[in-house]
Amino acid sequence: MNIQRFTAPTARDALAKARMAFGDGTLILSNRPTANGVEVVATAEDSLAALDQADTFTSRVKDQDALRPAPAPRRANPKNQVEDDVAELAMSTLSFQDYVRERMLRRRQEAASSKVAPPPATPEPASPIAVASPAAPRRLQIDTPAKPRASSPDRSPPAAASAPALSQGIVDELRNMKALIEERFDTLSWLGQARQHPIQSNLMLKLIRAGYSPILARAILEKMPEDTSAAEAVHWVMEVLERNLKTDAGGAAIHDEGGIFALIGATGVGKTTTAAKLAGLCARTHGPSSVGLITLDTYRVGAHEQLRAYGRMMGVVAHLAHDRAALQDLLTLLAAKKMVLIDTTGLSPHDPRKRDMLDLLDLPKVNRLQILNAGGHGDTLEDVVSSFKSKGVQQAVLSKIDEAAKLGPVLDAAIRHQLVLRGVTTGQRVPEDWEAADAGKLVRMSMRAPAKSAFDPVMADMGFFFAKSSGAAHTGGRLDA
Repeated sequence: MNIQRFTAPTARDALAKARMAFGDGTLILSNRPTANGVEVVATAEDSLAALDQADTFTSRVKDQDALRPAPAPRRANPKNQVEDDVAELAMSTLSFQDYVRERMLRRRQEAASSKVAPPPATPEPASPIAVASPAAPRRLQIDTPAKPRASSPDRSPPAAASAPALSQGIVDELRNMKALIEERFDTLSWLGQARQHPIQSNLMLKLIRAGYSPILARAILEKMPEDTSAAEAVHWVMEVLERNLKTDAGGAAIHDEGGIFALIGATGVGKTTTAAKLAGLCARTHGPSSVGLITLDTYRVGAHEQLRAYGRMMGVVAHLAHDRAALQDLLTLLAAKKMVLIDTTGLSPHDPRKRDMLDLLDLPKVNRLQILNAGGHGDTLEDVVSSFKSKGVQQAVLSKIDEAAKLGPVLDAAIRHQLVLRGVTTGQRVPEDWEAADAGKLVRMSMRAPAKSAFDPVMADMGFFFAKSSGAAHTGGRLDA
């Protein structure tokens, strides 16, 4: 069998050399990166004709020593490069062995079905997988279980069983190459759109810098009317954001509406301070006797004392509930109050106790009010909102607005998850630092030019933001444009 090794700076050049030597019927046995570039071992597919006469092919391909030629008189140059390569690499590639074995079995099955001797082997087109493999710029080592594939109707069960072993690794590599190519095309697509629509690309960059997620920014800009001037485009984007940010501006304020509210959220987002502010607003309007305070926080040191101190300032008694039965008794006792506020333990979204706490709050007429830190990172807010999501209307309060460098991430989470904002807190004063949720004001604050940050992208990076989404993130519902 005539096997040769070709070395070139790139896989494409090495493949070209092999085709020049063997023609269109070139069969690639293996390829590997070297210090000088890429090394390709190839042969002509005509050389396989001699293998058709072998009766014990399977045992011979497993024994590499049996395939090596008998010792011959030593030549003047005993370390001839081609002969050494043949002796070392002949039939050593597992994929090549499986390929030839499958080919032999298929020919024997066709010969048996037609009851005629198999015709002499003729050159066939090279396998697309085998030829495409050496053209890859690098080999990706992916440790994934092989997925079984349906056998072709013209193959026997043994041949079909060997097919995954033949090409699974190469198919995985090609799949990764396809994903890489698609990513590059998406980037080129963005660059092309940026040149054709500079207003859209500049707005995209502005939304990303403001903290909005690429998927929301993309969903908005895709609906932007054509032939829109720069000033009109900015106003249009802000109107879309304001229209999709839900608040209670059309109804009564939360402290005037009243009801039973359990404040939930992660650790340190300001649940206790927010409960004190709501209690103070209700007491100021309807009197101290209209408010009931309950805390479930028996884990944090001083949590009950902090709420009790706020209650004494307003003339309201703060109660402690250790379990579900105690909570039900206190809710029955405070049923005549206009507003009852339940302060809960701050827990991580991945804390196993979170489920027990949410089950404890699963009582009639108990509304959950999620407290979100306005200065939180976008990924953190996404994790928190998804973890504490409940059935029905999702109500939320944005805390620590004064500490947030960017409001884009929290408004983005509120829009995509269709949260109804019931208010915002702007400081630590009780109850003064409380404002109603104004969608227009919040959107304008989020779109103000922020100070330069090391986390801000530049125009050259926008291709990665404009690439197709994997589908994991979503807008949470229909975007009202």
